[in-house]
Amino acid sequence: MKIVLTGGSGYIGSVTTELLCDDGHDVVVFDNLERGHREAVDPRARLVVGDLREPQAIRELLAAVRPDAVVHFAAYALVGESMQDPHLYFENNVGGGLNLLDALLRAGVPKIIFSSTCATYGQPETMPMTEALPQRPTNPYGESKLMFETALRWEQERRGLQPVFLRYFNACGATEKYGEDHEPETHLIPNVLKVALGQAPAVPVFGDDYPTPDGTCVRDYIHIADLARAHILALEKDVAGPFNLGTGTGFSVQQVVETCREVTGHPIPVALSPRRPGDPACLVAGAEKAKSILSWNPRYPDLRTIVQHAWNWHRAHLRGYGK
Repeated sequence: MKIVLTGGSGYIGSVTTELLCDDGHDVVVFDNLERGHREAVDPRARLVVGDLREPQAIRELLAAVRPDAVVHFAAYALVGESMQDPHLYFENNVGGGLNLLDALLRAGVPKIIFSSTCATYGQPETMPMTEALPQRPTNPYGESKLMFETALRWEQERRGLQPVFLRYFNACGATEKYGEDHEPETHLIPNVLKVALGQAPAVPVFGDDYPTPDGTCVRDYIHIADLARAHILALEKDVAGPFNLGTGTGFSVQQVVETCREVTGHPIPVALSPRRPGDPACLVAGAEKAKSILSWNPRYPDLRTIVQHAWNWHRAHLRGYGK
């Protein structure tokens, strides 16, 4: 297939590009490189530098390439930042998304795989979290993703567009080539590994009084290669609509830290801090729909394997992508 992939210089986009190229697909990456890394774009893909907030470039690209589908990652994704500057998130995630949608419809592209998030659900009413839960985001980041889902749904109903919404839980891990390099880094596993690498004195733990077995927050950690593979399955199958992507197993912050200690052989001290406002105690995916309809089964559900792959990459890339 011919695929245009937005945000291919980012964490999940880079690995998805890698696996698409491994499978022999023709991939064009559209990215402004603002928060990603040119070095993270697989050299087998063609990189076009452009910004979705400037619609002419994506219109011209889709008109020229006429891809079989678009895979859309390009977005801001920091919950805290979205709370501080909601306009930034609506301008980029919604406004840029609508420019992409306009270009896609003009070019007659029939399908889009959208990188969404479990943040569209907000505080879950039940656990594990299924696609049937009401979507009530508690921050502008989740709201921006839900707004673009809504726009895609209406185009599905009115014009026959085939949108797939992949709602991620906690992306983590690495392949041999590509890993996690954010500035700032907000994800738990790389921040724990920074301590083992001597790049931070201790890992902050926000709250130890949650109603969980050890008092720390529980999350569903899903390997980046498994997330990427779900996008490829969604491209290959005649499907539309939402799919949750997670392992269905939750691990606490304390369990993650302890696993990192075992893998790295480093004591990894922690610095206990108060709870962060709005952090749910537990977020675990109900991913049976993805397993049954997409035939998706995570290859790396084991936390130790996830941490080992991340540790291998970070040790080989002490400065990330070399900033």
